[in-house]
Amino acid sequence: MIPIAKPCIGEEEIEAVAEVMRSGMIASGAVVTEFEDLFASFCECSYAVGLNSGTAALHAALLADDIGAGDEVIVPAFTFIATATSVSMCGGRPVMVDVDPDTFTIDPESILTHINSRTKAVIGVHLFGQPFDLTPVQEICDDHNLTLIEDCAQAHGAMYDGRKVGQSGLFGCFSFYPTKNMTTGEGGMITGNDPERIARVRRIINHGQSDKYLHTELGFNLRMSNIDAAIGKVQLSRLGWMNERRILNAGYLSANLSADGLKTPVCREGSTHVYHQYVVKLTEDFPMSREEFMRYLQDNGIGCAVHYPMPVHRQPLYSDNKISCPVAEKLSESVLSLPVHPGVTIDDCQYICETINRI
Repeated sequence: MIPIAKPCIGEEEIEAVAEVMRSGMIASGAVVTEFEDLFASFCECSYAVGLNSGTAALHAALLADDIGAGDEVIVPAFTFIATATSVSMCGGRPVMVDVDPDTFTIDPESILTHINSRTKAVIGVHLFGQPFDLTPVQEICDDHNLTLIEDCAQAHGAMYDGRKVGQSGLFGCFSFYPTKNMTTGEGGMITGNDPERIARVRRIINHGQSDKYLHTELGFNLRMSNIDAAIGKVQLSRLGWMNERRILNAGYLSANLSADGLKTPVCREGSTHVYHQYVVKLTEDFPMSREEFMRYLQDNGIGCAVHYPMPVHRQPLYSDNKISCPVAEKLSESVLSLPVHPGVTIDDCQYICETINRI
């Protein structure tokens, strides 16, 4: 079976963890600081703060921007649910808006139609490794005095008009879950350029401490450990190669898939897509239902998955909203992810294409 996802872990990561374990300094410490500095440099940002998950990164970023009860934050309807629940965890209300039918990322026009006096921020998601259209979204935020937060959980190293994602908004929020383009096992990171906001993030993730045993605000324990950071340092050094492999695999698939009714991913001009997922869209001309197609792939040893089978605004958690997002709803019924991770070989890509093209 060609798996849909597989972390790229080797002996160097294992030895890095062993070194931390032998040191006895396994909680948050100097190794985390080293990883933060390396990641900030990679993203071309002034600061980076390590956390224990990507969800924690979003939660802490929103708290550092004073999002609370009564505040509304605009989020795309087609994304992993943590983009929305991080707002709910602050007491705010996520307002789901529709997405672009080709790139699957947040639609700037939909943002404009949902801004009101309670709107405080916009979270744009660089979905599946594709940057959202940053320039018009940033202009909307500037015109309406809204905070822009980038959800970069699936887009480590992606670029928009020559800029790395994670440096344009007030905060960039990354995840290092095992299936991401790079991993720390579990973990997250916040990037930014505002020293006061970054200092507040550091207080929030460490029990609200401004100094040891001096707690100036309500905080949480959201810190990253030295063990996670040790893995992250090695993974970051290999991220360029791993992204190149994803892009190479995606390029082969897009050039060689020819089944009727199957639409391959679109990369926005001026952007670098790093293909956290390779997501195809099945149109009305495709000769199988999505369920039949998935069974066919799995019977032929090809892993696949649906990201995401239900848009956020249709989740039971948010059943009280009356929002309609027709593009997101259509995508949730028609997309399918194929293997593209660094462990996929060109021979695997050839087999995937030949198998699908036989349909």
